[in-house]
Amino acid sequence: MSNIAIQFENIGKLYHLGVVGTGTLSHDLNRWWQTRILHHEDPYLKIGETNDRSTKGSSDFVWALKDISFNVMEGDVVGIIGKNGAGKSTLLKLLSRVTAPTTGIIRAKGRIASLLEVGTGFHPEMTGRENIYMNGSIMGMTRQEITKKLDSIVDFAGVERYLDTPVKRYSSGMTVRLGFAVAAFLEPEILVVDEVLAVGDAEFQKKAIGKMQDVSKGEGRTVLFVSHNMAAIKSLCTRGVVLQNGMVVHQGSADQAVDFYLNHAAISQEGNIKDAITDKKTFITIDEIAINGSISNQVTIKSNEEFLDLCITGHTSEPISAEIKLFIKNMSGVSMAGLVEGRYKGISTKFPAGKFQISKKIKIPHFVSNGDYYIDLYLHQPLIQDFFYAPHCADLHFEGNFEGFGKPLIGRTDGFFGLETQSDEN
Repeated sequence: MSNIAIQFENIGKLYHLGVVGTGTLSHDLNRWWQTRILHHEDPYLKIGETNDRSTKGSSDFVWALKDISFNVMEGDVVGIIGKNGAGKSTLLKLLSRVTAPTTGIIRAKGRIASLLEVGTGFHPEMTGRENIYMNGSIMGMTRQEITKKLDSIVDFAGVERYLDTPVKRYSSGMTVRLGFAVAAFLEPEILVVDEVLAVGDAEFQKKAIGKMQDVSKGEGRTVLFVSHNMAAIKSLCTRGVVLQNGMVVHQGSADQAVDFYLNHAAISQEGNIKDAITDKKTFITIDEIAINGSISNQVTIKSNEEFLDLCITGHTSEPISAEIKLFIKNMSGVSMAGLVEGRYKGISTKFPAGKFQISKKIKIPHFVSNGDYYIDLYLHQPLIQDFFYAPHCADLHFEGNFEGFGKPLIGRTDGFFGLETQSDEN
């Protein structure tokens, strides 16, 4: 019988919006007195609201997670599924001890290796080689043990040429390749991987998923995997946990969890497109993202519309060279179409420090019939770095062509077909 590798017991995480601490010195002292001296329950927990980002609410205290309880058995591969803001990344950060739970206990057996965001655990001034040895040492490995794994890590990551270059000079794709290789090859008992794999290209994602399968099935280690790609969840995971508004709403097999998510939770509640932004560079501020003149994340494309008009406005504190990258995915998370002109045309627009605006008028395939999809959006410097990533930032409903004349948006054998813009001008 399998043993329990991870146990989440009544886990909760409360955040005070906009401030650190409770907001005032008197409240901080009161919390300290009640919890540390009198050993009472934290008085500020009682006013926390459920984490529903579609409503403003009446309290500044929000439960990012609440009453989370489930077990993960040794050798399980568990997919954590949910919309943006559901609490997936927060749960993994608690497990990885990046932050502490407000309530409850997490018990984990064995070493944990985490890949939560690009560059997790890397020192930007140190070389790739130095970071590999540092990460291995943190995990309790000897230098000899790390050296034995070094060639495999470098080969998988494909960064041999840059191994002795400071990580700050790596692109986001190179960084995530090395980060995943370090996490996967240094033999942790528990591997934790967030949506960060989406930063890599299709070839790397395929290699990473194959490695996670080897880690779980061949080596019997435990994997927790967060992804918006339902096809990857189904192929990789044995179990699934669906989060909604910070609470567990379903547990079961991977197929059952994906079906529950697609039938009950996949369509986002109405909000702003920019609310989905994650992994944003600190020198970038995004003021607005609009599709066809609207900032709503619910987009309907009428049968007579020819273009998807996308516009991003914001500020940057340093000069950037930027381009839009966009993927249209079906509700299972499989890419159907993509705009990647920056990669295959070398297009990139230079913006000085200050306000910027970048627009694309994307041609809608004329043959598409009625159907629902969603958009993953990037602002990036082609082949160098991502300025932000916004997974599932908008739900897209095609009213489509007349019945009998249209067909569903179906990707070609290379995963998706390339969308085109009205012109090469930005």
